[in-house]
Amino acid sequence: MAQLISINPATEEVLAKFDYLSEQKAIEETKKSRAAFVGWGSLVVSERCTYLKKAATVLIKNKTRYAKLITLEMGKPIRQSVAEVEKCALVCEYYAENAQKFLQDQNVPTQARKSYVSFEPLGVILGIMPWNYPFWQVFRFAAATLAAGNTILVKHSSNVPQCAIAIEEVFKEAGFPDYVYRNLLLSSDTVKSLIAKDLIDGISLTGSTEAGSKVGELAGKNLKKVVLELGGSDPFIVLDDGDLKKAAEVAVTARFQNTGQTCAAAKRFIIHESVSKEFIELFVNGIRALKIGDPFDPNNYIGPLARKDLRDSIEKQLSDAVSKGGKILIGGKKVKAKGYFFEPTAIQVSKNSPLATTEETFGPVASIIIVKDDKDAIEIANSSPYGLGSVVWTNDQKRADQFIQKLKCGIVVVNGMVKSDPRIPFGGIKKSGLGRELGSFGILEFANVKSVMEW
Repeated sequence: MAQLISINPATEEVLAKFDYLSEQKAIEETKKSRAAFVGWGSLVVSERCTYLKKAATVLIKNKTRYAKLITLEMGKPIRQSVAEVEKCALVCEYYAENAQKFLQDQNVPTQARKSYVSFEPLGVILGIMPWNYPFWQVFRFAAATLAAGNTILVKHSSNVPQCAIAIEEVFKEAGFPDYVYRNLLLSSDTVKSLIAKDLIDGISLTGSTEAGSKVGELAGKNLKKVVLELGGSDPFIVLDDGDLKKAAEVAVTARFQNTGQTCAAAKRFIIHESVSKEFIELFVNGIRALKIGDPFDPNNYIGPLARKDLRDSIEKQLSDAVSKGGKILIGGKKVKAKGYFFEPTAIQVSKNSPLATTEETFGPVASIIIVKDDKDAIEIANSSPYGLGSVVWTNDQKRADQFIQKLKCGIVVVNGMVKSDPRIPFGGIKKSGLGRELGSFGILEFANVKSVMEW
């Protein structure tokens, strides 16, 4: 029987094995979640918010233990793991404090005596979650969805089962009623079966574009609400009037945080030719200063890739890019030691390279493309099939406004880096997904927007 296997990517040691839940057992668990929805969905919003506040307390109290589990199971450098858990507490607190405002009835003037819009929970929502932020991605989805009154089933990524189990323990310790939040160790076939049944009312997936396409097809066939947060190949544009020193410093973090395994990480560095030499020198020096190694060592910024196949994929992409004229500026090789380590890398490519247009790199690789003007920069930035985030560095507000208007994506940042914030909607367009998480928009994704008119 197939199993979920937890492997330490820094040592290649097998940590634990878990059996998949049978389809029949999964159906039984889903029915219990539906039964729990009756009580949870009928609570007033302020009562649900009390539980979220408790969840935030549990997260902070146990943040060291949870952070160690993240680092152990997917290789995130320990300081970044601690920050991830802290951010989970923050999003719980945010919705605990704001859900009532977001979900309150909205009066709408009409000819009727009374007319308004109310927001009611949909029911049981299936979350299909990724490994790269094993706690944050779940809480980003769960805090809003639970605050709205839905119950949740989570199918987490197969390589972080211990993180998945620990997250369910957070909700139990916070006192949530049974089956309001439930982790299920499911196979892909069982997921397909659940989506096809009336037991599920909506699906939220964070993952690859390929996985999102398959789940979106299933959801559409079965008329289920779906939110998809998928891949990205975000441009990081540096114009000739930008602060080069600061841009290069931020660029290193924007690309190499979480060992480059972030959907909204900067991946394509589009640099104006007049400042390209200076920027590249600053950027490469910043990369050179990054320490790689044991992710439990707080001095190391680069850990292993989460799985061997991910490292192999990066190696293959780089080899292909070099064969097509790409020039490695630093790094470019896997580390010859135990663990799935790969050197932090920068490669200069032409604007026609797949790394500049169609491909997403999910690892510590930065692609640099030199452009002659703003028009060229915008065309290359928009040439990607993805549309999650974009960054532009300029000190000219009119120039910045042009980029804000013309960049085709869900998030634009001027003189900074793309990162999620509980207060701001997060999501993309094109092959980067559908719908939004976080902010006031995120909590309404799995709400029934009900129009009411009384004559």
